Amino acid sequence: MKIKTAVVILNWNGRKFLEQFLPLVISRSHDQAAIIVADNASTDDSVEMLRLNFPEIEIIINPTNSGYAGGYNEALKQVDAEYYILLNSDIEVGENWIEPVIAMMDADKSIAACQPKIRSYIDPESFEYAGAAGGFLDTFGYPFCRGRLFQTLEKDNGQFDDPCEIFWATGACMFVRAEVFHAAGGFDVDFFAHMEEIDLCWRIKNMQYKVMYCPDSVVYHIGGGTLPKNSPRKTFLNMRNNLFLLCKNLPTSKLFPILFTRFILDAIASIKFLIDGGIGDFWAVVKAHMSFYANFHKLLKKRKTTQSHVIGIFHGNIVWEYYVMRHYTFKELPDRFKKKIR
Repeated sequence: MKIKTAVVILNWNGRKFLEQFLPLVISRSHDQAAIIVADNASTDDSVEMLRLNFPEIEIIINPTNSGYAGGYNEALKQVDAEYYILLNSDIEVGENWIEPVIAMMDADKSIAACQPKIRSYIDPESFEYAGAAGGFLDTFGYPFCRGRLFQTLEKDNGQFDDPCEIFWATGACMFVRAEVFHAAGGFDVDFFAHMEEIDLCWRIKNMQYKVMYCPDSVVYHIGGGTLPKNSPRKTFLNMRNNLFLLCKNLPTSKLFPILFTRFILDAIASIKFLIDGGIGDFWAVVKAHMSFYANFHKLLKKRKTTQSHVIGIFHGNIVWEYYVMRHYTFKELPDRFKKKIR
């Protein structure tokens, strides 16, 4: 029997996070959603701990660790719900965190995905890196958020308490309409981890659905639970997957000009890594481009309906605005959104 809402937590060797945060998820969600943990072939004793301490929780066992993308795809095939809430294991959920988002999506069937306000668990008055107050892209495919430009995290002073349409919702806490998730093909498993949610949201928008931000729901995210922020592996995945999503989703007229520009910008970034002593990150950029070129024809075959989008695109270069013009907050950016978003 189909249920209304399912909270699905993907776990990989995350016993400490489950022990810390799952009790609050249960107490603040149990009357509004089923709670499921999908285990991605953990090698710690996460599953045994869940069975012993949380017998009320449904557990899905994935046979291999196929990353965030593949892990969720496999698990969600087994969850019959109207809405999925994809929740990282290192998140503390706030009071009444489910109802406002579901109410927003129930009221507008054109909303396919939505995210709450993401604050930092370490510094609860500040936004958190992975999502903040909603995700956007610039002309060249660089992602950023209201409340977070690169490593600058704004304090939450109510400046983003307005619900608004965004370009992408964070995979740290994504509410998604199940039928649209499956109609879009789910996450692209070739991404493994990082930016797969941006790719999914882009495909959803190409299907004429909306992606929203709901400030009345608040969660607190630790972040970096799988890979630390300063990690060549993370640099590789972010660089490669960003090129993947551009190749898959850009309109044909923009595809090659933007990819050529990104080649130049990424070369500059790799040189800066090298100058700063980040030899591992330098090679991560090189390997990211090699992987992109090796997969280029495969990516072209994945292109389906593409279009130019208005909402959620900053018509400029966020790297230039931040590092050269020194615009460190969202509201300092020049008004280069075709539809004003503030």
